[in-house]
Amino acid sequence: MVMLALIAGLAGSIYFWRWLDQPMVETPSADQPEIMLRKGEAFASLASRLAEQGIVEHPRMWSTWARLTGQARLVKAGEYRLLAEDTPASLLARLVAGEVVTYRVQLLEGWTTMQALNAVAAHGVLIHELKNVTVHTLLGALGLPAGHAEGLFFPDTYQFVRGDSDADILRRAYARMQSVLGETWDGRAADLPYETPYQVLIAASLIEKETGREEDREFISQVFANRLSRNMRLQTDPTVIYGLGDRFDGDLKRVHLREDTPYNTYVHRGLPPTPIALPGSGSLHAAAHPEPGDYLFFVSRGDGTSQFSVSLEEHEQAVRRYQLQ
Repeated sequence: MVMLALIAGLAGSIYFWRWLDQPMVETPSADQPEIMLRKGEAFASLASRLAEQGIVEHPRMWSTWARLTGQARLVKAGEYRLLAEDTPASLLARLVAGEVVTYRVQLLEGWTTMQALNAVAAHGVLIHELKNVTVHTLLGALGLPAGHAEGLFFPDTYQFVRGDSDADILRRAYARMQSVLGETWDGRAADLPYETPYQVLIAASLIEKETGREEDREFISQVFANRLSRNMRLQTDPTVIYGLGDRFDGDLKRVHLREDTPYNTYVHRGLPPTPIALPGSGSLHAAAHPEPGDYLFFVSRGDGTSQFSVSLEEHEQAVRRYQLQ
């Protein structure tokens, strides 16, 4: 009898160790199921649920082993994707390591804050806490200091996990912008016509909307800095368009350039009252480090590049060459 018991124990032990390293999915597919370990859930409960789903064959054996090895109390809550090669041992190891499924949402350079808000609101995985929030109520809804929300969120790709919210993403984007803007301000060039980091942010948003070409940003920044220093109007079309809001239909007319909105830099001197878009790091750096020189004008060549001029006469020639033709 003793010998039979020893044989049975040995056989069971061999079976257990083989099972522990056997793939859990007999017929792997490209779309494996997801596993959700809820916060505060006992590992034994997870094992039972996975058994009900046909993922784990011996839930008690798995949970007992996890408990005896001390791993059951180390698993981390979250969403996990079952891999085709997963075994009971490897899945438990990934639960302990916290290899949760991550998602991404992208906020693009040059977007308005409303476009960023719409992007996080449209993501199917994020929890939506900002329903019916507008750009005017957004900062209050996020628990951030009062002010105008435009331009305050850093454009980037943000990773998150299931359970995060749209508000979480925008708070991270706000904190990132504060950090990048602070570093930009601290490292700014001398003799800028800006008195605060917020003014650099505004200037960066104008640069962002004027060009997507890295090589032109510092020169556009030079034009803006020179015009501000000379008390010249900036006369930049994107501010006019922003001031028109939903009334802009894609066709900027001369009458729009004369319309007195707070953002019309053909009418008002100085910077507009707020940013007009989300500037990226390139535009922020350009605003704080304009290329030295005497340019006062620029015009689009129509191919994504800009023609820069020192005098009005040169500028008018460039307009005739690149715009009127």
